[in-house]
Amino acid sequence: MRTSRIFWSLLLLFLSLTAAARAQGDRDSLAAATTDPLTVQTAGGNSLAAVEQVWDAANTAYINSDYHRAIDAYRQLILRGYASDKLYYNLANAYFKVGRYGKAILYYNRALRLAPGDADIRYNLDVANTFTKDKIAVVPEFFLKGWVRSVRMSLGSTAWSVVSLAALALLFALVLLYLLAGRLAWRKAGFYGTLAMLLVFVASTSFAVTERRELLDSTEAVVMSSSVSVKSSPDKASTDLFVLHEGTKVRTVSELGDWREIVIADGKKGWVEARTIETI
Repeated sequence: MRTSRIFWSLLLLFLSLTAAARAQGDRDSLAAATTDPLTVQTAGGNSLAAVEQVWDAANTAYINSDYHRAIDAYRQLILRGYASDKLYYNLANAYFKVGRYGKAILYYNRALRLAPGDADIRYNLDVANTFTKDKIAVVPEFFLKGWVRSVRMSLGSTAWSVVSLAALALLFALVLLYLLAGRLAWRKAGFYGTLAMLLVFVASTSFAVTERRELLDSTEAVVMSSSVSVKSSPDKASTDLFVLHEGTKVRTVSELGDWREIVIADGKKGWVEARTIETI
């Protein structure tokens, strides 16, 4: 009886922590712009009141369709060292409203890194991508790999870490249940439960590590120039391989001085000047 009480208590703890992780991964926001109080990551020393004042002014400008003023205010917060999914999301919306789709896609991607499970951000990013000129065929991936990736991206790294710790606690409880339970049925439950929870622990830990690595990834970038010729080598006189336009997402694989070697979704490679792209 004592073992079963411990088991059920830890099971309840696991479910509670999982629910908390899910709540953290899902942000309640508007489809257009959010006016919720700003929760930010910062390295600066500005007062919260001053930050909220700029945030409110930016949101008011956005609501009044003064998008350029809103952009200036949101960027002022970023230049002060502040970062949050809400801030990036609203700035992306403002850029979208004035037709600067490259900047909009850049900041939607930055917001998505901080809130990978946010449906509003993902939806608006998809809409913004329809305004890009380059329609690049993505290399097909195995359906199971795509499904696992979609599950992983439903939560952020912190939320997956919570799930991982909860799974580990329940895993220990199930091991104790298997070792100490007197009834065969409880021992079987402990054994098979241990295997299942071990799988959850390994998967959630892997997801947490991967999400953290992607959050810190500095190789993804977005084309900022209206058009850019991709070269065969880091030299303006080299052969033009193909042309990319504003808003296209690329990945940098190497750099040489002011040049970056990039690869696009269909696998094509080439060199562009660093000033024509901006890192996500």
